[in-house]
Formats: sequence, structure tokens, C-alpha cells
Amino acid sequence: MQLVANEHDRVLKIYEVVNQTALSKTGIYEAVKSNSFPPPIKLGRRSSGWLQSEVSNWIAERAAAREEV
Repeated sequence: MQLVANEHDRVLKIYEVVNQTALSKTGIYEAVKSNSFPPPIKLGRRSSGWLQSEVSNWIAERAAAREEV
């Protein structure tokens, strides 16, 4: 299986994800564990990050869900 990210996609570190989502670091990792937030991608032995497009899509889904209520 080959996944292709948008050529302009950025990899966000945890502090950037916290700033964009207003979730805490703990909240992000708990949401990942419960499959309600995109998982990070492994960048190195002790480094992970999130694709900007996946975080943006997650935010857009939350906004769309708000409008459905």
C-alpha cells in the first residue's frame, strides 16, 4: 500500500498541533489512542509528527459536525 501526501503538506510537531487544535498534548495522544484523531507518523527513533492535511481535515470535520447539530 502506497500513501502519497499532498506535495505541499507539512509535518507538524506536537506543539504546532496543540496550537492548531487547542487540545493539550495529553488530549491529543488520548484521542489518537481512541482513534478519534489522526495518528502521528514516525520521523525518527524519538521523533513523530502529524501531516498538516490530516490535522486540517480533523478540524474541518469538527466544524461540520457542529453545523449538523
